[in-house]
Amino acid sequence: MNKEIQTALKTDKTIDIITTGAKSGLPRRHEIWFHNLDGRIIICGTPDGKGEGGPRKPRDWMANLKANPDFTFCLKESVQAELPVRAVIISDPADRRAIMSAPQTKYYREKTSLEDLLENSPIVEVFINEI
Repeated sequence: MNKEIQTALKTDKTIDIITTGAKSGLPRRHEIWFHNLDGRIIICGTPDGKGEGGPRKPRDWMANLKANPDFTFCLKESVQAELPVRAVIISDPADRRAIMSAPQTKYYREKTSLEDLLENSPIVEVFINEI
């Protein structure tokens, strides 16, 4: 992996992900944030789609990653690159707590309680395939 991509993975925030639709099998592009937590690439979100209270709205991107964990991670801020990656859903309670308590995920804690995040937030770790 080149130095520009390594730097982007440490400093950038906004990406696109291209997942495979869980039902349709078609490519689906979503703009989303990622976080670098001590070298771990994490994609997470608030419990509902708008970051507000109320009824839970399933995340299409999370349903797609559950069905098809291989996807494309598209850097688009400091460098343009499409990386083949694999998502691993974070379900361990201690790991979820560590991620959602990190300074990098403060934004989410400002939207709802930590307990709500731990119970209901989509959280995946991203592993970059050999490129």
